[in-house]
Amino acid sequence: MKKRMLVLENGVTFTGKAFGSTKETHGEVVFNTSMTGYQEMMSDPSYCDQILTLTYPLIGNYGINRDDFESITPYIKGLIVKSASVHPSHFRSKVTLDEWLKANNIPGLMGIDTRKLTRMIREHGTMKGKFCDLDADVEQVANTLQSQSFPKTQVAHVSTKTRYVTPASGKRVVLIDYGAKKGIIKDLNHLGFEVIVVPYNTSAEDVMALSPDGVMLSNGPGDPEDIPESVETVKELMGLVPIFGICLGHQLLALASGARTEKMRFGHRGGNHPVKDLRTGKVAITSQNHGYTVNPRSVSETDLEITHINVNDQSVEGLSHSIHPAFSVQYHPEASPGPEDAKDLFLAFKTLIDTKKPVTKKEGIVHA
Repeated sequence: MKKRMLVLENGVTFTGKAFGSTKETHGEVVFNTSMTGYQEMMSDPSYCDQILTLTYPLIGNYGINRDDFESITPYIKGLIVKSASVHPSHFRSKVTLDEWLKANNIPGLMGIDTRKLTRMIREHGTMKGKFCDLDADVEQVANTLQSQSFPKTQVAHVSTKTRYVTPASGKRVVLIDYGAKKGIIKDLNHLGFEVIVVPYNTSAEDVMALSPDGVMLSNGPGDPEDIPESVETVKELMGLVPIFGICLGHQLLALASGARTEKMRFGHRGGNHPVKDLRTGKVAITSQNHGYTVNPRSVSETDLEITHINVNDQSVEGLSHSIHPAFSVQYHPEASPGPEDAKDLFLAFKTLIDTKKPVTKKEGIVHA
């Protein structure tokens, strides 16, 4: 295998073996601590323009199947692993990890010290990085990375361009697609909802013209402040229809209510994040993928109430509006991959729609 290196913007390099595509690539280097679910992670639109580092040492051991994708098109810029399995073993496997990366023109790098890279990101924060050949001028590459800005158009890139329907016999949910995972649609359909998926820049007027019984604000990549038009749309929808926000949708609900968001040092990406419901004391183990968070001090200046916090760092994990029927969580109740402790939040959304009453601190979220 050809040797290549990862160059970080601070000038540190990691040399390993290339697999997948051999094109040069650059992006924000992040890490995920999940032990399984690499297929879902690689196809999650929230990783748009990022180079994904997987901390679990053996990746690709169960291959790639046709069913576990979270989007049709993968948007990651690159993949970093300790070891990539050449001979996967699983009855659903169709191709190897290497074959899938080649087919989607995504470069991979294996054999580097992923533990050291992860510790560096945790200490210094996420950094821009680039896959290069060994003869590249490291100083020049690092200087170029330092001068580059993070892209601000990821949501426009990953969002559906036209609206579409996944039919069912129940009530109607309009899902605003900021980079929605397939798992969200599956869970809404499972509860009997007809789901109409619309582009991220759909106006509140056009959303309401579809006669929704509820509106879902999806996950997605990047900084929520990069899509101010979406913040305005959410603001206009507040009070008109029950709203449930997930991940980026949670941040947009916060901004629309007057709270503020901020970038985290290295974000939360993994399937083992403990989240406490402040109303019940119950702790759920959750799947997460985000680099931004809601500033907790700013929530006190709004009609929002903090309903959930992260047990590890006390960051805001859930919000509920005290006046309007709207709530949100920073984590992924649909998981995919990850634990399913928080699946009952979809039932809470259904209850909100059926009763058209806000989820308040006093009433709490209905648990299955």
